[in-house]
Amino acid sequence: MTADIPAQHQERTPGLEADMNPAPDYAPRYKGSDRVKGKVAIVTGGDSGIGRASAVLLAREGAKVAIVYLDESEDAEVTRKAVEAEGGECLLIAGDVRDKSFCTRAVEKTVERFGGLDILVNNAAHQAVDEDLRQLSQESLAKHFETNVYGYVYMMQASLDHLKEGAAVINVTSVNSYKGNDTLIAYSSTKGAITAFTRSMASNLVEKKIRVNGVAPGPVWTPFIPMSMPAEMVEGFGSGSPMGRAGQPNEIAPSVLFLACEDSSFMTGQVLHPNGGMIVGA
Repeated sequence: MTADIPAQHQERTPGLEADMNPAPDYAPRYKGSDRVKGKVAIVTGGDSGIGRASAVLLAREGAKVAIVYLDESEDAEVTRKAVEAEGGECLLIAGDVRDKSFCTRAVEKTVERFGGLDILVNNAAHQAVDEDLRQLSQESLAKHFETNVYGYVYMMQASLDHLKEGAAVINVTSVNSYKGNDTLIAYSSTKGAITAFTRSMASNLVEKKIRVNGVAPGPVWTPFIPMSMPAEMVEGFGSGSPMGRAGQPNEIAPSVLFLACEDSSFMTGQVLHPNGGMIVGA
């Protein structure tokens, strides 16, 4: 359960999990059962938050994992050690998913190191508060879409030559794609685009037997929160959800695993909603 979250703010972008209080819980809760044994996965934004929890859980279930991150080297190293502690192999790849050529290189490095690619988890994202649309700068709007949408497209473009029958793509969207958010206008708009992209690519790839699904978390305690919000908004974060608390990254990662493995073999174009009880249209 999420402890009471005190007021805090990080000036650095992206934020750091190492500087959060309390520390998010990313550790898998259950023993592995080889659900993705021998598979190769890429997790963007895998250094922290939902990305870290997903990477460690995939490793526990038998996957080799490449972690794509911007420049959060300290957090990425913690993730690498956690993956290796699960008996998995881990490749760290630093760079900006807004750069199409970097995304291509990241996929190539992964395939060169591990011999293939079976699972792509698009998770890296940018978030900033914008309460008044008139104050949303062109620079901020571009960063949101270039990171959250272009980055997903670029990573998928680079992966398509390597994904084979049975492969899975999981795009992390948000509850805000469905209900909107009056203080996260640009961010919510990008998440709506991700949901539409997920459904479009699921239809596009269904004949190739490549599944594309999404996860739409609600309020989750990740570096996003103290990075993007003023301290007074962070205090008590998540308490307004039906469950009365924020989620932890390790409460979201099982949805990623489910969509990555054969347990979800009859699902494509779908979105799971680990959101603390918010009722939204699917």
